[in-house]
Amino acid sequence: MTAETESSNVSDSNQEAEPAQLLDNEANKNLPVKKKTSCCTGLKVFLAALSFSYLSKTLSGTIMKSSITQIERRFGLTSSTVGFVDGSFEMGNLLVIAFVSYFGAKLHRPKVIAAGCFTMAVGSFLTAMPHFFMGYYKYETSHTASSANSTSSINPCSLHQGVNETFLQVSRSGCEKEPSSYMWIYILLGNMLRGIGETPITPLGISYLDDFAKEENVPVYVASLHTIGMMGPMFGFLLGSLCARLYVDIGFVDLGNITITPQDSRWVGAWWLGFLIGGVISLLAAIPFCFLPKSLKKPKANNDQTSYGLLENIGSIEKKLTAAKPKPRKWSVILKDFCTSLKKVLSNRMYFTFMCCSLLQFNSFIGFLTYKPKYMEQQYGQSTAKSNFLIGLTSLPPVGLGIFLGGLLMKKYKMSIIGATKFAFSMSFVAYLLTLLHFFVGCENQVVAGMTVSYQGKPIPYHENDIFSECNSDCKCSSNVWDPVCGDNGVTYVSACLAGCTASVGQGKNTVFHNCSCIEASSSWTGNNSATLGQCPKSEDCSMKFIYYTVIQVISGFCYALGGTPAYMIMFRASKLMHLLMPFPVISFDIFACFLPAGIPAPVYFGALIDKTCLKWGSTSCGHQGACRLYDSNAYRYVYLGLSAVLRGPSYLIAVLFYILMKKHYQNKDCKPIENGGREDAPVNKEDNCKIKECLPGSTDAENESCI
Repeated sequence: MTAETESSNVSDSNQEAEPAQLLDNEANKNLPVKKKTSCCTGLKVFLAALSFSYLSKTLSGTIMKSSITQIERRFGLTSSTVGFVDGSFEMGNLLVIAFVSYFGAKLHRPKVIAAGCFTMAVGSFLTAMPHFFMGYYKYETSHTASSANSTSSINPCSLHQGVNETFLQVSRSGCEKEPSSYMWIYILLGNMLRGIGETPITPLGISYLDDFAKEENVPVYVASLHTIGMMGPMFGFLLGSLCARLYVDIGFVDLGNITITPQDSRWVGAWWLGFLIGGVISLLAAIPFCFLPKSLKKPKANNDQTSYGLLENIGSIEKKLTAAKPKPRKWSVILKDFCTSLKKVLSNRMYFTFMCCSLLQFNSFIGFLTYKPKYMEQQYGQSTAKSNFLIGLTSLPPVGLGIFLGGLLMKKYKMSIIGATKFAFSMSFVAYLLTLLHFFVGCENQVVAGMTVSYQGKPIPYHENDIFSECNSDCKCSSNVWDPVCGDNGVTYVSACLAGCTASVGQGKNTVFHNCSCIEASSSWTGNNSATLGQCPKSEDCSMKFIYYTVIQVISGFCYALGGTPAYMIMFRASKLMHLLMPFPVISFDIFACFLPAGIPAPVYFGALIDKTCLKWGSTSCGHQGACRLYDSNAYRYVYLGLSAVLRGPSYLIAVLFYILMKKHYQNKDCKPIENGGREDAPVNKEDNCKIKECLPGSTDAENESCI
């Protein structure tokens, strides 16, 4: 009896143990799966890493834009030359974009992005390196102003000539040994490296999300990337403002001996510091990508067919069509396929028209943004630090808000491709009309004796200036030194010597010059004949016009950004369908066709025309021409704003043609428009189906013209 109960108990325990063992075995089988799907290798980690890389690349690019004026002054460059340096970034893009676009998807994309971020960091560090090898910054100054340790009275008029000649002889004697003449080439190479490193981030990052994220989540992820990317320019301009407030050689020179202020056109801030910070951030952005896998498990798509407006069914269309495409293996076949595909794309009237419109818009935008801080300095008398601060604080947040609201409006009203085109065109044109108001809120020229007005206070024609007059003829002053002083009469003089001053009191920035004969010779002036260091500030009327300029800039930027999201989705739609005809990924061809041809030449020809408005060029320690110290404000305004307006104006005529072509092919008898308030699925699918047949491989050129 006992044996039977024991055996029964053993059998019962075995029966109970069998399910437990099965559960344990199943649990053990599931353990490796949990490790493979850990959060460290998930899509969310990739999205977070990609967002940080977007922030780092936009931050580094903005630091370069905010440092243009500082680099121009530090290296004694013209605006066209510094524009060429700025355009080297797009040159770096151009060198590797074809390779990245075609072969990038076949490689380990996270590691390629990591290599790109690392290259960006190296480029930023290389850009900052010249500061540590070219010695201290020596700005133009007369000897009387630089000998600020003495409080004794000095006669600038009688001593200026001999001291200045001795100063130039000493400077020129060491000129051959000074290696700073061509150090700007390292900035060009560093900026080019940064362009090479940034190239794979956008196409490979978005294609990675497109491959391994749910189809309905991709637009949300892309919008998040652009939203976070917009924070980079804001932080970049604020960082550029902080660096511009710091003297270039801070920590190495006695700031008490510096006689210039951040408002002076000779002031150079710590431009190198921003690049070091940007390089560190890019280096940190590279680390997460090193630990991400080459591929992830694609989540199952929902069975429910929902409408996504402009992007509906593109993924399924692409899979069907790309599956039918043969994969070329030989270089001759690749080149032939590339030329054939390029011909099909360029023969597509709608796509070609859209690219021409975007090209003109990009040319205007890049040239305008590159010299915007410089325009605010020269037109409204703002310092570089304040200009960067205001751009980051007032211009960029409305742009980010406009992009976000534009996406919400698209979702709420379920815009079709035609509706999105109409909305984007309208908002961009309103912004264009608002920017034309900038012509009416400009300031008059700086009142500089011998440059913009005569020594008697009367205006003189453009480029018909003479800095010498009877009031300073006995001083025999040098004409190549820019060391301005502000007279009590509100007129700026090129130097204390040219103002005819015969005595000085004080030291450093507090030096005051007395007995200035040219101030006394000024008509309708009966006050003191004294002058202080630095240019005279702009009038109160100019300060009010600067407020109007800022308000117009904020409103126009918001309106332009409001139509930016629909315009981007049109480009994305066109790119996705053009990708069916092209042997490389989506966004890359648009970057190649629009951004690069605009980013390389636009800063150069904008800068060349700005150089034409210069009234007073600086001089280097070697006696060569340096950076411009004074511009004709009126000529600068008409050149800078006029060139931007001339480029954008014809783009709207091309946009009208683009809209007509779209309306012709999308609102015909066979294809109903999307925006009919009825069921979402049917009209969109019908529209897509009527266009799919025209996009299939082997279609004739006439059929391909209507495919977009």
